[in-house]
Formats: sequence, C-alpha cells, structure tokens
Amino acid sequence: MKNTTATTLEARNILVVDDNRLARESISDALTILGNRATACGSGSEALQLVDKNSFDVILTDLQMPGMSGIELVQQLREQQCDSQILMITAHATIATAVEAMRYGAMDYLQKPISADQLENAVNRALEKSQQGDHPTAVPPNSKKTLQVTMIGTSLPMQNLRQRIAQVASTDETVLITGESGTGKELVARALHLQSRRADQALISLNCPVLSAHLMESELFGHEKGAFTSADQTRVGRFQLAERGTILLDEITEIELPLQAKLLRVLQERCYERVGSSQTMDTDVRVLATSNRDLQNAVEEGKFRQDLYYRLAVVPLELPPLRDRREDVPLLVDHFLNVAAERLEKPACELSDSAISLLQEYHWPGNIRELENIMTRASVLAIDPVIGPDQLAAWLVQGSQPTEAKPGNSVVNQISVGVKLDEMEQRLIQSTLEQYEGHREKTAVALGISVRTLSNKLRNYGLAPRAKTFSRAI
Repeated sequence: MKNTTATTLEARNILVVDDNRLARESISDALTILGNRATACGSGSEALQLVDKNSFDVILTDLQMPGMSGIELVQQLREQQCDSQILMITAHATIATAVEAMRYGAMDYLQKPISADQLENAVNRALEKSQQGDHPTAVPPNSKKTLQVTMIGTSLPMQNLRQRIAQVASTDETVLITGESGTGKELVARALHLQSRRADQALISLNCPVLSAHLMESELFGHEKGAFTSADQTRVGRFQLAERGTILLDEITEIELPLQAKLLRVLQERCYERVGSSQTMDTDVRVLATSNRDLQNAVEEGKFRQDLYYRLAVVPLELPPLRDRREDVPLLVDHFLNVAAERLEKPACELSDSAISLLQEYHWPGNIRELENIMTRASVLAIDPVIGPDQLAAWLVQGSQPTEAKPGNSVVNQISVGVKLDEMEQRLIQSTLEQYEGHREKTAVALGISVRTLSNKLRNYGLAPRAKTFSRAI
C-alpha cells in the first residue's frame, strides 16, 4: 500500500463512524498510515456531535448501525449543510443501497471487506473532489419542507423571474439558466425543482468545471468494474441517481465536445450506457443547465454544439445582474445581516442610510454573492451596531462601472498608500476569487497557496468560499 495521500495531498481530517470497534479501529489505523488525521466514533449521534464541533474533509460511515443508520446520518448531515465528502461502508452493498445513499449526498460506497487499496483510492478521490471545490450538491428526496429558496426582491426583473419560474416549474421541459457569476443560477434551478412534480425525488447536481473529460463521463453515466485502471467497482452515475427527479449541469459549457454528443443523445433518446458497458439504460430525468457564458458565441466559436444548444435552450431563463435591480439591495442587505446574525449567534447589525445609498450606487461585479460576503464580513467585524459607509467602502472594488476580469488586472493598483497588509491581503484574495468565479483551486494556484490555507483565510475574513448551500437568497 503506497502512501500517496501523504505525498500528493495535505493531511486531512477524516471521521470514521462504525458501531464495530475492531472495524473502525482498523480503518482509522489504515488512514493514519496514509498520512491523515483519523477520528473514530461508534454511532451516528456521536458523529453529529463531533461534526458540530470539528471540521472533517471526509466522513466514512457504516450503513447498518443501531439507533441511527448510515443513511439517516447522511440525511441529517446534508440537512445541516455539512459539506464533507461522505463515503458509505456496507457489508450488504447493492445498487439500490448505493443509489439511496448517494441521493442523500454520499459521494460513493465501499463494500466490506475493504482492501487497503480500495480504501486508499476512495479516500483519495474524495480528498481530490474536496480540493477542487466540488462539494456535495444533492437535494435529497422528501426535502421540500427543509430546503427552501428565498426569492428576495420587489423589482420588476424579480417579478418577471418569479412569474417565469412558476410557468416553467410545472413542466418537464429542459431549462437553460444563464446569467453572470453570482446571480443565483443554481438557486433558480432549485426553485424550479422544488415547485415541480418531481419535488419528492432528488435534485442531483454536477459542477462541470472541476472534472476532466474522462471523469465527467463516468460521473454522468457511471462505469462498470474494470472499465479503466482505478475502476475497482461498479459506480452509479448522476443520471441514475437523479432517476425520476432532476439533474442540474452547472456551467455546462465546460463539457468537452465529444461528451456533448453523448449528452445530446440522452436528451434526444432518453437513454445512455455506463462507461465500459454495452447495456443501454433508459432514463426519466428532467435536465436543467446553467452557464455564465454566451452560448451562442460559444457555438459560433466551435466550442459548443449547436444541436445541443437548441436542445438545452427549450426554455431559456436569463437572470438579471444586481446592478439592474438596485432597488432590491436594501431587502437583500437586511436578509443577509439577519442570516449572519443567526449563524454568529449575535444581534443583527444595521446599515446607516448613507451606507445603504453607497451600496445602491455600487456596480456589484460579483452580484448577490459579493453582497452576501460583504454583509457577512461586516457582521463579523462590526464594533458598533450601526455600520456606516466608511467601513463598507474599503471592501468595494474601485470604479463606477463593471470591468471584465483579466489576468493582468491587479487589486494592488486599487489600494491607496497606508492600507494595512492584512487588509491588502484580504482584498487580493477576494479579487482573485471573484476573477476565478469562486473556484477555490484556481484561486489558490494563482495566489501560490494551498486550498486549505485559502479556506482558512476566507473563514477568518468572514468570507464563505462559494458554498453550495441550499437556503440562500437571490
């Protein structure tokens, strides 16, 4: 067993949940040898307490446990918006069991007895997904009551958007959701799902930019055991996980052209094959797709198939940027301040009238996500209960008009002499994160730091790293 984790990835925190003492100790010892920090417990309730107080990159849980099963643990973790990668361990693995666990947000499953190589490969895949920022985004079945999308705003663009969502949600038509980064495309997709007849089934998401073409096909359609070198067991794809529900293809323009042809076939014929299999599988899945690019331009440039574009854009929904709905800023500010106060367990801050005016005049290149981050930061750092414009002005990107992010742009040019080093670092990180549209791995590479260091700095600044939470506002 090669210690690849210790050399290729940072040591990570891993939680092992198994009521069998020998099993959990054996797995914990193996993980420690691989260079990870392993914590073990014997029940789902203990696991929830540990997760509440600690951060884990990966959680391995047994399926059958007294009191709380592994499925129930996964469900509770996801409802609490825990973004750890979860691996299910079972002595009774079936495709049905795997589908149920993964529909609730587990990344994969392992069948007992587990070999050292299988454990190492599965944990490495989970850690790599975490490094890439590909956190679980499944909305599990029967979650309609617990996972809601808050649609905030009384502006005409928001009124029109709500009307379109109500019209489209009840159908099974494919929807293409477009708009600038940070406008809430994924949240609109969740609203469409929760208002549809498929709301009692799963919404399964795939973040297209973080996967290679080879891994993308396996993630979409699954693969058979032995289909390629690391395929040590049959894997369920996202389309099978989303059966009778909805699949969301986030930033679909990042899919390579050869795979676009296979996706087109699924939309046209409603069938596909797993990688390494000749057996055709039928599918009953509603497809939603998002993009922050102009797909028609991508078609003209030969980067996106025209026939796939027409199949996706059956019903197009274009989200307005925040600068086109400035009258909604006060309502959004109030919402995000209350959310931050609840999370921080402190009274909600307020903004002075002049601070509100400043925000309404701002061009918001990062849209809703940028506003949420600034309100969170203000709540964390506020000394007085009423926040004025001076504190906020230091956090806004300079300039009165939106500018296109280019590699040569530097936040240093926007900082005046005398700014403290920690504030300059904070602005640099935020600017780079916005330039790479919230992609943590690309941001970390550009800054010359690890993803873990980036995540820690973001938490210290009160900036959540593009979290895929289910209870947010647009």
